[in-house]
Amino acid sequence: MLTDDGGCFACGPRNAFGLHLEFRTVGDEYLTSFTPASHHQGFAGVVHGGILTTVLDEVMARFLWARSIPAVTAEIKVTLRQPARIGEPLTVSGRILRDARRLILCQAEARRADGTVVAAAEGKFVRVGPAPPGGA
Repeated sequence: MLTDDGGCFACGPRNAFGLHLEFRTVGDEYLTSFTPASHHQGFAGVVHGGILTTVLDEVMARFLWARSIPAVTAEIKVTLRQPARIGEPLTVSGRILRDARRLILCQAEARRADGTVVAAAEGKFVRVGPAPPGGA
């Protein structure tokens, strides 16, 4: 069984170098806010695509765990549609598209305040065991 010790790069409160993402459920979506800083940069003034991929992956994976579905990422496909800028607040949403016994298909998007999608992802997640007692 996988356990959370607070050290996750994306959401862990004990990771001094992490993103410290916090999540909330709104309807059938899981949301987080992320404002990239200069140390998240790839090209000048632009967020590194790997950082965006991490946030997209995390919002999907955490949503499953929040619903007591212990699963891990098996495959992720990311489309970087527009440059995300350093200092530009983003809202990242995740949702479950299909839950088929062992494989779960999810989708995520990172949007600017005006609603423009800067990055999108589809992820395939594989169950890793029974639901933890009392949820994730």
